[in-house]
Amino acid sequence: MPNPGGQMDRPPVVDIIPSLHTMEIILPKAVRRRINALRKLQVQCAHIEAKFYEEVHELERKYAALYQPLFDKRRDVVSGAVEPTDEECEWPSDKDEEEELAEEVKEKASIEDAKKEEATPEEGPKGIPEFWLAIFKSVDMLSDMLQEHDEPILKHLKDIQVKFSEPGQPMSFTLEFHFEPNGYFNNAVLTKVYKMKSEPDASDPFSFEGPEIIDCEGCQIDWHKGKDVTVKTIKKKQKHKGRGTIRTVTKQVSNDSFFNFFNPIKAPPNGELDEDSELTLATDFEIGHFFRERIVPRAVLYFTGEALEDDESFEEEELEEGDEEEQDEDGDEDDEEGDLDPKA
Repeated sequence: MPNPGGQMDRPPVVDIIPSLHTMEIILPKAVRRRINALRKLQVQCAHIEAKFYEEVHELERKYAALYQPLFDKRRDVVSGAVEPTDEECEWPSDKDEEEELAEEVKEKASIEDAKKEEATPEEGPKGIPEFWLAIFKSVDMLSDMLQEHDEPILKHLKDIQVKFSEPGQPMSFTLEFHFEPNGYFNNAVLTKVYKMKSEPDASDPFSFEGPEIIDCEGCQIDWHKGKDVTVKTIKKKQKHKGRGTIRTVTKQVSNDSFFNFFNPIKAPPNGELDEDSELTLATDFEIGHFFRERIVPRAVLYFTGEALEDDESFEEEELEEGDEEEQDEDGDEDDEEGDLDPKA
């Protein structure tokens, strides 16, 4: 029945779209029985999907071996161990810029360069200085972990590699951070292993959406004496209650540092963590995945900023879509208000 204002009463959504539980109850028993059969088929699909992801992991491992020689050459160029040839250094944008210069300007520039080389015979920088540190500082996810005292250490980082678990082993991947000899620690390589699960959960098989990181393990850093940036020494004054004397006590406490990345929170056997620990662990998993999927394969593009532009464009597109949805919702509310009779 219409209300006094002339607007039709709208039935509650729950009456139009019954909940899944309600719908099942009102269905005939024979139909509910067949739905259970479909559920069992869906579980079988989930197990087949798990096998699919296992084969994808094997393909990743296979192609990682093909990528590695290129990544090794990248490492050698960055470190200065190898000087690329003129042909290897050609890039279309460089050619376009050179063609825009007039011949006489190019001749003049080359003469000036030759004079400078004669006057200053010093060698230029070796390789690409601070390559990985520059990437850390430009990527928000990594710069959030970076502290000023980490930067001198990361100047010695010469490569980051991803290693996939071998056939027959539980699914995992390892991040390897390779350092040149330095005055901070003895390790040549720092590692972080991410353990993965790629099978439906027996208690909730329909939640399976592919491999997920379930745990991670860092490594022990063999710090030189007094160089451990993950701890700091504080002095605290204590007053004796009876005598009133004061003494100074020194103790070590944890310190913010990127190198805490190699000492992650351990999930307890029962899997129960407090909210803060869960968030910390989830962020850790996200960072490990980002290293694997983005940073290591596309390092030069993060150094130049080209990959950052792509990431920002993607985020802007998502934001614009979200804004449109909000505007549509606002518009719907306005329409609803417009249906009301002002006399009501």
